[in-house]
Amino acid sequence: MGNADLALTDMEGPHRVPLPPERPFLDTFRANLKETFFPDDPFRQFKNERGSRKVVSALQYFLPILEWAPKYSFGLFKSDLIAGITIASLAIPQGISYAKLANLPPVLGLYSSFVPPLVYAMMGSSKDLAVGTVAVASLLIASMLGKEVSAAENPGLYLKLAFTATFFAGVFEAALGLLRLGFIVDFLSHATIVGFMAGAATVVCLQQLKGMLGLQHFTTSTDLVSVMESVFTQTHQWRWESVVLGSCFLFFLLLTRYLSKRNPKFFWISAAAPLTSVVLASLLVYLTHAENHGVQVIGYLKKGINPPSATSLEFSPPYIMIALKTGIITGVIALAEGIAVGRSFAMYKNYQIDGNKEMIAFGMMNIVGSLTSCYLTTGPFSRSAVNYNAGCKTAMSNVVMAIAVMITLLFLTPLFHYTPLVVLSAIIISAMLGLIDYEAAIHLWHVDKIDFCVCLGAYLGVVFGSVEIGLVVAVTISILRVLLFIARPRTTVLGNIPNSMVYRRVDQYPIAQSIPGIFILHIDAPIYFANASYLRERISRGIDDEEDVLKTKGRTNLQYVILDLGAVGSIDTSGISMLEDLKKNLDRRGLQLVLANPGSEIMKKLDKSKVLEGIGHEWIFLTVAEAVGSCNFMLHTQKQADSNGTHDNMV
Repeated sequence: MGNADLALTDMEGPHRVPLPPERPFLDTFRANLKETFFPDDPFRQFKNERGSRKVVSALQYFLPILEWAPKYSFGLFKSDLIAGITIASLAIPQGISYAKLANLPPVLGLYSSFVPPLVYAMMGSSKDLAVGTVAVASLLIASMLGKEVSAAENPGLYLKLAFTATFFAGVFEAALGLLRLGFIVDFLSHATIVGFMAGAATVVCLQQLKGMLGLQHFTTSTDLVSVMESVFTQTHQWRWESVVLGSCFLFFLLLTRYLSKRNPKFFWISAAAPLTSVVLASLLVYLTHAENHGVQVIGYLKKGINPPSATSLEFSPPYIMIALKTGIITGVIALAEGIAVGRSFAMYKNYQIDGNKEMIAFGMMNIVGSLTSCYLTTGPFSRSAVNYNAGCKTAMSNVVMAIAVMITLLFLTPLFHYTPLVVLSAIIISAMLGLIDYEAAIHLWHVDKIDFCVCLGAYLGVVFGSVEIGLVVAVTISILRVLLFIARPRTTVLGNIPNSMVYRRVDQYPIAQSIPGIFILHIDAPIYFANASYLRERISRGIDDEEDVLKTKGRTNLQYVILDLGAVGSIDTSGISMLEDLKKNLDRRGLQLVLANPGSEIMKKLDKSKVLEGIGHEWIFLTVAEAVGSCNFMLHTQKQADSNGTHDNMV
């Protein structure tokens, strides 16, 4: 046994870091697989169930209505009835408006507020989510399908592609849920969604200038330059009647929104405002015959509930690819919005929703919707907020809304004949202004400048490019940021807090003191092939900088390099090779490599690769404090030996 071994053996205190017990590869693989795809352990509720009870639990998992319906009471129904009627008053005008935004027949907006909510009521896990069409998805459908097929020149094919895109969106959403791949949606960060939604809302508002100004022809492009060019090259076609009517109703809608925000008790004023606007505008047009004076109206709306549309799905080339692309992109956006809204309201009421289960519910309601003349639906924030404020208790409020829409389809659609398009534009603009969350953007600027750049990139990409470009820009920046964090992990120098055994970052704690002869570096990320070379160079540069400082101050030469691996959760073979090369490099420089707080995976791989043998198990410590204590002991022992040797030579 060498001097170092004897010295360390004589010491009291340091705890040895043991090697983890051996686990079969299949057990480890199974555990990692479960943690990746089943972090919420969805099968725990079936563990103690047997026979028929397990079947019932499985049905309740996929159909939550079977869980809450048996306990449903008349008291709950009264609350859901009021909430359902309230959101129906918002869903009817919004549905018609968003269908027009998607360049689809207005009645499809009503169809989409009838069947999908019934499906979600059976399969959804949120008590507060109100299902319906959304402006952003409607705009995406119009812009993406409109590039290939004109809704005006070939409305039949355009309608088929809209149903097909909805079908693909549903299949994609359900597949993500069933395969437990919901984490893919997490690549749409909060900053991405804030910027994208604000950009999409801006573009939607710009598109409504066609209706507000009473223009017959308008650009199919969504970027700011094209829209402004289209608006100002047709100034001679602006209709003052539409401008006045639209401005009055937009002011009314914004005023009711403001009053509702000032006093949440009057939320119903804002919720009823769109339907009130439709009724008043329709009466005004009917009594004044404004349709004969340049005010465009909806016209005939077909009576009756949803006709089947299974035979309308278009799976033949070349259109299947554009339908698939549109379905996947709109599906991801719809998922991100719906799940974010559901989680927000679940947090307010202190209950949990299952993200993967929600994906399955969204997917099934869009698959069924595509077969029953509906286009893409999700859980819009505005409608869900009204549902929440109206006091909903369960998903039954969606059923009440669907019944109200069904009654409208069966008996009331002729009443919308004289509804002016300009009031639909006003309804869309008032709804979209709520999606421009400038306060969140300011918060991002103050908290995280990179997140703000992601948000701004998404916004500018949508406004000056297209919705797809904005989405690609935002996701690309987000992924690059993740890759940058992996490829360039943070490393920090640690120092001792005086009169303690605590070691903290010297840049954060000015009182933290360096230890003579010892350099302590904290690595704040897993060590992979992507960052191994960077870490090798970063550690070497840190050692060089520390030695330069010591030479400048005339202090003790550096002898020990301690790597704090407490935050290194995993390591691959490139990382192992990096540590091996670092050990050889430090040996050549006369420095000792010391590892503190390595995890079980690190220890296992170091042992199997024989690198642990090269470093020496005696140089692996449980904490930084123990590592420093041992190094100090060795320095003190060496100093005594040198002192004794000098004394003997003098004698």
